[in-house]
Amino acid sequence: MMISRIRDVRKARGMTLDQVAKACKPPTTPQTIGRLETGMRTVSVDWLNRIADALGVEANELVDHPQRNDVGVAAILGPHGVHAPKKTAIVLPPTPAADLVAVTVSAGIGDYRAGDEIWCRRLDDGDYGKALNRDVLVPRPAGRFLFGRMIDRQDDKFLLLPVTAGGRQQVVTDPPWIAVAETLVRAL
Repeated sequence: MMISRIRDVRKARGMTLDQVAKACKPPTTPQTIGRLETGMRTVSVDWLNRIADALGVEANELVDHPQRNDVGVAAILGPHGVHAPKKTAIVLPPTPAADLVAVTVSAGIGDYRAGDEIWCRRLDDGDYGKALNRDVLVPRPAGRFLFGRMIDRQDDKFLLLPVTAGGRQQVVTDPPWIAVAETLVRAL
């Protein structure tokens, strides 16, 4: 019998049943996702792949096996201090994927520190709107790049603010791709 970790992974991703249901291709209902999580409905390989895609993880992350080493949440830090979680929870490390690219930071700039890794997900052309008000990486000719906050889009033109204060805005026309900053990995 396969033991599903769908609920644990969904919660680690910070997604609701409704968000996962809508992100499935084709979309489904939150009730169906709930039934799959609780075992009231059998999780087929097809469902495992659909839910994994919706959560942005590999399908094997949704199945429990003895060799898995999860990172458990020991405490939650909030505005009133640190406290133990009410329920067992896990966190998921970034999972490599074909549409991910990384930016490494060599010196502190803006909100980023030397040694940071910024994991960016390449977007499909029709999804560029998801990058508004987010930090993005955009390729330029001759092996150059721009990295900044996308603040506007007008047809095939994109307006980026640099991550440093006082830098001038850049306009990029019809870039070959755009990758939105998704995960910050920072050693302390």
